[in-house]
Amino acid sequence: MASAPSGSANAKQPALISGGATSQAPPESAVGRNAIWGFIARRLLLGALVMFLVSVVIFVATQALPGDTARAILGRTATPASLAALREQLHLNRPLIVQYLDWAGGLLHGDAGQSMAAQEPVSRLIADRIINSAFLVLCAGLISIPLSVLIGAYAALWRDKTFDVVTSLATLVFAALPEFVVGVTLVVLFATTVLHVLPAVSLIPPGGRPWDQPIGMILPTLTLVLAVTPYVARIMRASMIEVLESDYVEMARLKGLSERIVIQRHALPNALGPTFQVIALNLAYLAGGVIVVEYVFNYAGIGGALRDAVSNRDLPVIQAVALLIAGLYVVLNLIADIATILVTPRLRTRL
Repeated sequence: MASAPSGSANAKQPALISGGATSQAPPESAVGRNAIWGFIARRLLLGALVMFLVSVVIFVATQALPGDTARAILGRTATPASLAALREQLHLNRPLIVQYLDWAGGLLHGDAGQSMAAQEPVSRLIADRIINSAFLVLCAGLISIPLSVLIGAYAALWRDKTFDVVTSLATLVFAALPEFVVGVTLVVLFATTVLHVLPAVSLIPPGGRPWDQPIGMILPTLTLVLAVTPYVARIMRASMIEVLESDYVEMARLKGLSERIVIQRHALPNALGPTFQVIALNLAYLAGGVIVVEYVFNYAGIGGALRDAVSNRDLPVIQAVALLIAGLYVVLNLIADIATILVTPRLRTRL
């Protein structure tokens, strides 16, 4: 009888390590989970480093603003003695490195400092305004993100057809318009000159909330939607077209899968990967662009607080708002990176 080849016999033998235990490769799912957690840990470390560098830049930039904080608070008629006393009270005469360490240490303990103009904690001063701005950004995001994804996906599926041409032209026009132009145009059309169906400004009383006056939220929300949707829709269209022309989508079609399954299981998940990055950037852009929209519609958000702080040279408020917007950029980019890996099959297999 012929003996089995030595290679096949050895292949059936379990590999031994010291101690007699068998060596087993970890399951593929465990390797994938470990890779994802490692990716998240690296992103968290990079995010912490970015926030540290951003805090340094914000502190140095605000200190370089022209003007004198003490004189902005006391006025031009202030005496040198009163100016010196106020600088001593506000610790403005300390070295910059000491001021930065005090400010950063307070932030780590949840203390954003004391407003120099209002003489109250910054967190209490801007808390209500942060809620108002966050609600405005949330309303705009809940409308613009699904709308832009649908527009981009359908434009790619109907490439070079009427829907694609019309939406491409419309998104190009709106992408070229600044927010204040869109906002003023909407006010002229729906609040003042043409129609009088919506309020021109959004008046939120002190202690009130924007959802108490939903009709006043329509024009600010619509302005932000028109400012964000074009960018995401165009990226989604380009990504969807690239995926639809890829080899694995063609292979899925050759296997006999229906077009609906090809789009839902293969095309759409892989096309959403690059779109998530743009969505995160645009949501963070909303937090910065909302300042202009709030000014146009007299909306009581962080835009008004930042405007007043700059005019009064209230450095703690300026620093807190700027760091808040920068932190939002970092957090949203981290969420977008994680969502991209989890949703996009092609990228998840490369970890």
